[in-house]
Amino acid sequence: MNKTILSLLLLSCITAQAQVAEAGKPLPEWKEGYLDLHHINTGRGNAAYFVFPDGTTMLADAGELDPTNPRTTSKRNTPMRPDNSKHPYEWIAGYIQQVAPQQYNKGIDYALITHFHDDHFGSYYPGAPMSSSKKYVLTGITGVGTLLPFHYLLQRDEHYPVSMSTILGRLPQDTHYKTTWSNYQAFIQEQSANGMQLQYFKAGSATQVHLLHRSYPDFGVQNVKSNGLIWTGKDSSVAQHFPPVDSANAKTWPDENALSNVLLIHYGPFVYYTGGDCPGNVFLGDAAWRDVETPIAQAVGAVDVATMDHHGNRDAVNANMVKTLQPAVWIEQVWTADHPGHETLIRVISPYLYTAKRDLFATNMMEANELVIGPLVQQSYRSTQGHILVRVLPGGHQYYIIILDDSKPGKTVKAVFGPYEVKAKN
Repeated sequence: MNKTILSLLLLSCITAQAQVAEAGKPLPEWKEGYLDLHHINTGRGNAAYFVFPDGTTMLADAGELDPTNPRTTSKRNTPMRPDNSKHPYEWIAGYIQQVAPQQYNKGIDYALITHFHDDHFGSYYPGAPMSSSKKYVLTGITGVGTLLPFHYLLQRDEHYPVSMSTILGRLPQDTHYKTTWSNYQAFIQEQSANGMQLQYFKAGSATQVHLLHRSYPDFGVQNVKSNGLIWTGKDSSVAQHFPPVDSANAKTWPDENALSNVLLIHYGPFVYYTGGDCPGNVFLGDAAWRDVETPIAQAVGAVDVATMDHHGNRDAVNANMVKTLQPAVWIEQVWTADHPGHETLIRVISPYLYTAKRDLFATNMMEANELVIGPLVQQSYRSTQGHILVRVLPGGHQYYIIILDDSKPGKTVKAVFGPYEVKAKN
């Protein structure tokens, strides 16, 4: 190849990257045909916002930890991002309003709660702002859904493994979680009266979440898991992973993390995985069926981008998942020094589980992790601070990872990685 052709190719590549995003400048707007996967960092839990190629939108979780809990503001947890001048739900909604397709920016089409933990759907706390009706407080999903109304709200069926009333009945009368659950139910009641549709997430379905504005035949969302039902990888068939539950014996009940909803997003050959807080490592005393990652991985196969289950905590991202999914990009949503577990990081980067190159990105790595784990953190991650956007180009053959500054409002680009070429699937 002569120097002239090489120079033209390099110039073309640089120009294409500048059109997608350029460090130090505002993020260029989503354009029809793009698939944008935003991982929003508030320091108080998970939140991801997806813009599909036709402009259909989806929120996956909106966490908000209780700021009156001493742990939340301790050195063990991450600080609020950008700052404490607004509540986390306000920062999430404000971010979404900046990046949403303007022609469809009248709310959010789909909102998914992966499971009912406060860092994924919000926590009641004294002093939280009240809704205008005074029927519930604004926190996490209830706050975002009030500012940006949901068309569909998807959740797991709360009657499994036993009814939520049975679970709550085992807790002390004044427990914090009871108030959080009552608050969430009040939100559902009011928003349903205003047109929101509540649906149980259907494992195995490839049609429950679908494009609303125009057809892209090479795009789809595959529901993989909900509660104990896990997609088999064929058609819409599912299998029950958990053994029969004894309603009188709580030891037979799967925990909330193991009940997480899981989904795949396909765009042409591109595949993205996200799985809430699914566990995969069975510790001493655990039932073998607490490993839900192994059957999930068997159904899913290889992907291009994967979020780390349970924020990369010690009980998740097992060896079977790592060697089966083999993503080129791992994304970790961090809010505490538990993320990642040292052994989890070793598995994720291990060449013995797969040899292909991989890049790691974290939203909010803590100094404590770097001090305890050591230089392996800086050696492994391409970026450790900021909102993480996966921008997939039309057709799904290439994508970029774009890091956005989370230290101030706005959507300033910090760094751009890529283009990544989508790998051929078996």
